[in-house]
Amino acid sequence: MSTTRRTRQLAATAVAAALGVTALAGCGSSDDTATGSGGTKGSGSKTVTLVSHDSFAASEAVWKEFTKETGYTVKVLKSGDAGVALNQEILTKGSPRGDVFFGVDNTLLSRALDSGLFTPYEAKGIDRVTKDTQLDAGHRVTPVDTGDICVNYDKKYFADKKLTPPSTFDDLAKPAYKDLLVTENAGTSSPGLGFLLGTIAAYGENGYQDYWKKLKANGVKVVDGWEQAYNEEFSGSAGGKKAKADRPLVVSYASSPPVEVLYAKPQPAEAPTGVATGTCFRQIEFAGLLDGARNEKGGKALLDFLISKKFQEDLPLSMFVNPVTEDAKLPELFTRFGATVDRPQTVAPDRIVKNREQWVQSWSSLVVK
Repeated sequence: MSTTRRTRQLAATAVAAALGVTALAGCGSSDDTATGSGGTKGSGSKTVTLVSHDSFAASEAVWKEFTKETGYTVKVLKSGDAGVALNQEILTKGSPRGDVFFGVDNTLLSRALDSGLFTPYEAKGIDRVTKDTQLDAGHRVTPVDTGDICVNYDKKYFADKKLTPPSTFDDLAKPAYKDLLVTENAGTSSPGLGFLLGTIAAYGENGYQDYWKKLKANGVKVVDGWEQAYNEEFSGSAGGKKAKADRPLVVSYASSPPVEVLYAKPQPAEAPTGVATGTCFRQIEFAGLLDGARNEKGGKALLDFLISKKFQEDLPLSMFVNPVTEDAKLPELFTRFGATVDRPQTVAPDRIVKNREQWVQSWSSLVVK
């Protein structure tokens, strides 16, 4: 199985699929067969092409608002998972298939910037974007959303066992939680990689291997990807219940509990799952103006819109991610059922690009082989 860079939006999509709904499918002016931006640079084209991963979604209403404000129509070109989509743009650098690329996150950022993929542009409203998400001082990319990869737990299991759920990385290695955790392979899954990076941030390059030895001795189970882990192995999810899963701990997302509530019929008064907030790794997702964009003016207008209050407030229930602007309000579903992660783990993008392959290989030799 090839390496998968699933973003946190896929979590919401897969959960929805497990519950038999399609509410998170891409909407608006999506056209997966688009081949370009529909005009020449400075030609006055009224179509802007947004290249992204397959999990991108926005409401029809928000795209109508963009057209109303700017006169431009957005065409969305979906190109596989985030890593595949980025590779395709690097291969066509200088003659891009679209005007704006959305979906490069902090695990891939240095690679995208080092390739010279983007034209610098300081988006209007960037002063409203939180400083901790602005990782590129040259404004080659604009932060759009954040999400946290965290261990989720099955509330019913721990209540029935009268066992306190784990809250930190250290807790997961304790005997009380033996044979309870399932995680994704760091070499084939974005949440698996994020969880590995979280442990590296927490324990350092000299300590993370010892930590994973403890997890392995404590019975951690590793599967290829998020969908298998969450919907087949995790006892707290709707899919896991159907599959009679027996692992009450899973590496997923801080936004997973609200999804479980939103698509349950009837909706419960309390989310069936919780989040161990001391096990989280922060992902930040960016968009950038592609070098050689045919509709550069339209691309800049789209980048401005992606950090507008209208688009930022559309993000939580379209892609189950958090806005990056300080003035955007979260929906009640998030504030009531979601987890607030005050101190997520992070790793600098340049460290990730320099060490990722080595870290994954070391992890694989310790945990998988």
